[in-house]
Amino acid sequence: MVEIIAHNPLWKKDFMAEREAIRSAMGESLITLHHIGSTAIPGIHAKPVIDMLAVATSLDALEEAAPALAALGYQAMGAYGIDGRRYFRKDDASGRRTHHLHGYAAGSADIERHLAFRDYLRAHPDIAARYSLLKQRLVAGAEDYIEGKAPFVLETQTDALAWYRGRPRAY
Repeated sequence: MVEIIAHNPLWKKDFMAEREAIRSAMGESLITLHHIGSTAIPGIHAKPVIDMLAVATSLDALEEAAPALAALGYQAMGAYGIDGRRYFRKDDASGRRTHHLHGYAAGSADIERHLAFRDYLRAHPDIAARYSLLKQRLVAGAEDYIEGKAPFVLETQTDALAWYRGRPRAY
């Protein structure tokens, strides 16, 4: 069962603490780390899981960082269904998922896709609110959460990328 909750302002602080630990673990192979996903969008409901996007020097560097990330509690999941990605997940002591780390090599188009979606929703609170309401409705109903939000995400990604490409890069 999917759990979503109202936005928690502490998610940003949690991301910042985790960012420092990951930077230390990955060293020079980490170019930058972004807070993505719904926990990075103020005011909307989200699964209480911090999504992060690591931009690394290469996919090999991400794989080589797996033991250091494991020491932080991350489980390496490989591409996990998305070519060009290395995915890691972290649970707390009770087994509850707390963090997702999506790693890409610098230059991957998926980096822009994730950042465009996040920044577009931050800049368009009316659309972010629609997304939040959709997620609440999906959790309350019988429809599959991931499948139910997919059309909204795909449509919004198209708009977000067009909007994002018209702006100066912030990364």
